[in-house]
Amino acid sequence: MQVKELKAEGLSRSYAITIAKEDLAKKLEAKIKEMQPQVNLKGFRKGKVPASHIRKMFGQSIMNDVVQESVTEATQKTLTDNKVRPAGQPSIDLRANGEDVTKGKADLEYTLNVETIPEFEPVDPATLKFTRLITELDDKDVDEKLAELGKGQVVYKKKAKTAKAKKDDAVLINFVGRVDGEAFDGGTMDGHQLVLGSGTFIPGFEDQLIGVKAEDKLDVSVTFPKDYQVDTLAGKEAVFETEVLEVQGAKDAEIDDEFAKKFGLDDLAALKEAVSKQAEGELEEQSRMKLKRAILDDLDAKHSFDLPPNMVEAEFNNIWAQVEKEKEAGQLDEDDAKKSDKKLKADYRKIAERRVRLGLVLAEIGAKAEIQISNEELQQAIVAEARRYPGQEQQVIEFYQKNPEAVAQMRAPIFEEKTVSFITEAAKVTDKKVSRDVLFEEDELI
Repeated sequence: MQVKELKAEGLSRSYAITIAKEDLAKKLEAKIKEMQPQVNLKGFRKGKVPASHIRKMFGQSIMNDVVQESVTEATQKTLTDNKVRPAGQPSIDLRANGEDVTKGKADLEYTLNVETIPEFEPVDPATLKFTRLITELDDKDVDEKLAELGKGQVVYKKKAKTAKAKKDDAVLINFVGRVDGEAFDGGTMDGHQLVLGSGTFIPGFEDQLIGVKAEDKLDVSVTFPKDYQVDTLAGKEAVFETEVLEVQGAKDAEIDDEFAKKFGLDDLAALKEAVSKQAEGELEEQSRMKLKRAILDDLDAKHSFDLPPNMVEAEFNNIWAQVEKEKEAGQLDEDDAKKSDKKLKADYRKIAERRVRLGLVLAEIGAKAEIQISNEELQQAIVAEARRYPGQEQQVIEFYQKNPEAVAQMRAPIFEEKTVSFITEAAKVTDKKVSRDVLFEEDELI
């Protein structure tokens, strides 16, 4: 194998690599000899097929494999010998005629182009100082959480007989529905609770009950939609003889022992304890996220080096694809929506550069700290991902079992979290108590 360096500019490297056709032929013969004992062809005993016959039958296919393996081996050896740390998948430009190479008529000649990881010395985490914002949970926070739960558990209480029903009230009614004077199946019900404005009944039905009182009797005239699921009723006019039993007002649920039992807990004290733990977890997570952001900001500010252009471009393309998707859906951030595409692209390219720079810095710090990702940690991450899709957990797990590349992508966020944790432990971190509002203040995007 012959290797000639063609370019070494900045982070770009190019090499001309030549593998003699004689070397390829030797590898072909070695492959044939290796597989010969296992070849089973009609007219020959297993393992007794002549090498010449195997070459005639499968030589071209085997040679294709030889060429692929030779490119992979030569590429890896070139990178290793030249101490090149690739910043992505190298590109291969075949210079020889591919058909001539596989037929053994020409040397294998190709150009290897690669971007390298920049050489830099990462900051020593032990020299860093950070302030961790913390907020202590108080009874007011717990009460607010309980109140939020109550809002999601609306109950309806009977109003006075003279009270008139309004939107969002519920009415308890008896009714008999008739089409052309005849009652129809499913059109009769006693003691049915209907929330006015819920849209659960035939269009127009609920509107006609606005203003009714207990003991009122009225005929409600409606027309079934043309696409109604019951064909015999679709598009038909109907009259519902309706009797109002009660008008009920919506109220937030009482936060008591009975309310706690709806969540499978024994009493209100148990519910408060569960809510407290959840709220404390939210505060701790936000505190951790704030500290992580401070760490990343500091690392970004303390490092300046050339970035691999292709890595930046790939990261920018991923970000921009998401921006375009949000634009199409009308979900673009309010500030971004006011910017031109030129301004948006400039802003998001800076973010792409930041992400690439931080990724390289964290990789160097993690490598120096010998941080490893265990199979157990990967499995835990896969299981956690599967739980995000209730009812499809097994399919998600099987997907990762069949796709090593998807599993490899799981490593990056785990490695990042472990490296940030290492930096947190090594650095000097001072806690500072702040209000909940300060803790949850949004950080600037860049």
